[in-house]
Amino acid sequence: MAKRTIDGIDVETSSGNVFADLGLADAEQLKIKSGLVIEITRAVRRLGLTQGEAGQRMGISQAKVSGLMRGDFANLSESKLMECLNRLGYNIEIKLSPAIEPIGHRTLAMA
Repeated sequence: MAKRTIDGIDVETSSGNVFADLGLADAEQLKIKSGLVIEITRAVRRLGLTQGEAGQRMGISQAKVSGLMRGDFANLSESKLMECLNRLGYNIEIKLSPAIEPIGHRTLAMA
């Protein structure tokens, strides 16, 4: 992150991943999972589902839907979140490509 001063205020430019900016070790995974959760929330609202209906459709409890809607996704895997999106009518495409760096990274792209 680059630091600079604007009008006497120290400003840091984000890396594009708030979880990395906060120094969290699993920042890449958290960014992907949060993106999936945001899309699940959008889908539930767009479809006009109650939390109970959404839970039935996604195969999770209403309590877990409530947690998701509040941003609590620690107890759900990326795989389960993708399954939830499938059950809400989304196609998921996983694309692999060789990395330029010695260790690759994961990103989430939504259409």
